[in-house]
Amino acid sequence: MVIGILALQGAFAEHGSMLTRLGAEHFQIRQKKDLDREFDGLILPGGESTVMGKLLKDLDLFTDIRRKILGGMPVFGTCAGLILLAKEVEGGQESLATMSIRARRNAYGRQLGSFHTEDTFQGIGKIPMTFIRAPYIERVFDDGEELARTGGRTVAARQGSQLACAFHPELTGDTRVHQYFLEMIRGS
Repeated sequence: MVIGILALQGAFAEHGSMLTRLGAEHFQIRQKKDLDREFDGLILPGGESTVMGKLLKDLDLFTDIRRKILGGMPVFGTCAGLILLAKEVEGGQESLATMSIRARRNAYGRQLGSFHTEDTFQGIGKIPMTFIRAPYIERVFDDGEELARTGGRTVAARQGSQLACAFHPELTGDTRVHQYFLEMIRGS
């Protein structure tokens, strides 16, 4: 199994470290030719969603990545990656629009609003969750499924082969959410 990690900015190296711990081969996607490589799943890391969206367009990656996801490639978006996947984004930011969720950007405020908590993730149990200028999911619709809530807000969801988390599991040292994604790929 090979995982491509979008490496334009954000926490891509940390996702790579988690995959290495789980024994999963991975590589970084930085330019269009990287998409020619065979891979089984894609990670869209946290970072700044507006910048990531602009870079996806400027580097001519946007359409090909969207096509792969709509074609069934398993994808895991964290924080900014969640915003990129959302069909609806509060404030109207352009996104890949592949997942039936409505995201609220910077929902927990500025950098000072960042926090760490533990809560239940469906199918895994109680996990650590690190939120950094995080979004949350205002609404899950169509055949989307809520996977985790904290403080009364939805912070993780799944729709088919798409997984999105408002928090950063790659920053906690707990590999269970990444393992969940790898199991999604095996089952697809």
